[in-house]
Amino acid sequence: MLNIININPKRQILIVHGVLILVTLAVFWQVNQYDFINLDDPRYVTENSDIQSGITLDGFRWAFSTRYLNLWNPLVWLSFMFDYQLHGLNAGGYHLTNIVLHIMSTLLLFRLFNRMTGAIWRSAFVAALFALHPLHVESVAWIAERKDVLSTFFWMLTLCLYVYYTEKPVIRRYLPVLLCFACALMSKPMVVTLPIVMILLDYWPLDRLQSRKIVTNMSEVMSASANKGKKKNKFKNDALKKNISPPPVQKLSEPRIGGIIPLWQLREKIPFFILSAILVIITFYNTNTPDALDTLYLKPFPLVSRLANAPVAFVTYLEKTFWPHDMAIFYPFSEQIPLWQVLGASLLILVITVAVVVMIRRRPYLFAGWMWYAITIAPVIGIIQVSISAPYAMADRYHYLPSIGLAVMMAWGIPAWIKSEEIRKKLLCPAGIIFLGVISFLSWNQCGYWKDNINLYSHTLKVTDHNWLAYNNRGNAYQELGNYKQAIEDYGRAIEIKPGYAMAYNNRGLAYLIQRDNISGCRDARKACELGYCKLLEAANTRGLCR
Repeated sequence: MLNIININPKRQILIVHGVLILVTLAVFWQVNQYDFINLDDPRYVTENSDIQSGITLDGFRWAFSTRYLNLWNPLVWLSFMFDYQLHGLNAGGYHLTNIVLHIMSTLLLFRLFNRMTGAIWRSAFVAALFALHPLHVESVAWIAERKDVLSTFFWMLTLCLYVYYTEKPVIRRYLPVLLCFACALMSKPMVVTLPIVMILLDYWPLDRLQSRKIVTNMSEVMSASANKGKKKNKFKNDALKKNISPPPVQKLSEPRIGGIIPLWQLREKIPFFILSAILVIITFYNTNTPDALDTLYLKPFPLVSRLANAPVAFVTYLEKTFWPHDMAIFYPFSEQIPLWQVLGASLLILVITVAVVVMIRRRPYLFAGWMWYAITIAPVIGIIQVSISAPYAMADRYHYLPSIGLAVMMAWGIPAWIKSEEIRKKLLCPAGIIFLGVISFLSWNQCGYWKDNINLYSHTLKVTDHNWLAYNNRGNAYQELGNYKQAIEDYGRAIEIKPGYAMAYNNRGLAYLIQRDNISGCRDARKACELGYCKLLEAANTRGLCR
């Protein structure tokens, strides 16, 4: 490893690219052999006639005018249309697209931090942790989570272009940044926090908050971040050639928000904040979407319960970052969270926040990493319940973007505590490789649970309690395989856990009717209708089964 570090930086970068691509493929390639799952994939692809019409003008109109689970993500629909055009209903093609987007995001993440900091191997660690962490398997292996990998690709592209813009702030470099951010917003609403992250990166590592420097008689304002040494030398050299004094450099004195953020910084980000605000309005503008029908039999959780769950979920993501265990596709929301958990989690968050603020001058990367994590996870921490058809306490996929902040804290923070450079090289390089090797194996193993519905939901039921959704969906999988006895048993368990779950009654009633047990089937169909879901009862009445 030491020999590699001593070779030419360009070759180091090529080595990093190659290793990131090969290891990521080694971990995730197996999912190309997997099928669709029965959670969201049917609505997104397998039962969606608009997607299966391929890329057409009507398809474009539909993609930009429809919403599912209160999410407006037209680029996701268009990407599925493109996949269908190429692969039909061959799930492997859709999985391959997710893998490619994940790898491209990884490479862009490495480029981003390497360009901002010049620290090749620390940037490589950040990218590798993002690429290989077990909590990110859900985002890559789940076809319906295309919105994660697609929005993150545009997020990374936006920030890479933003760094390019900061090196020479002119309009032709600014507009592509804005365009990529709009594409990210049209992929997943979670990225609304990106303008704040831009300001965070302006603080560290770009160092644009200290001052904005201009050169007298120059028409373009230059940033105080990267390349300022190169610019300074250029003026000196030009001055020597012409035998004149170099032009003076002045600091722009402008008002600051809170005494920290220069006003020009906010002006620069106004178009981004406007786009974010527009998407927030679109997301919370309620229409008659499929989700509105699902909410007939599920109720939103009280605000107090959501406020209690938020710090616990926040800390659980932290825990699973360093000890990835018991990962599931669905974590049921608990309305009865012990008070000690809420207070303990809140105290831990407060302590870490105070600590990084106290060390902000000496170790700004800790503050930047912690705030990246906190800011990006805030929209999905559960205080605002956008969709109530699947009330998650947390979700592995929500760790996808926020994990980068924690990786930054590790990559820059851990070496800072080891004063000896020799010890750092001898200890941190092998330790980093071992850590990444362990999480790669865990991710590879986690991918195996996504092989099919039965494996996925059986694993989920092993690692979670009272998981009514997993029982219901495994029942659907058994019913599709013709194993009606096991399906009815799973539906029964779902109903025991959640007595008001109309879909479980509906599904169990269908299984009974298929087995010609009309009495039990009609009883469940009527119960589902009482709870607000009458499709099965109406169909049974039409056929004269439940009159």
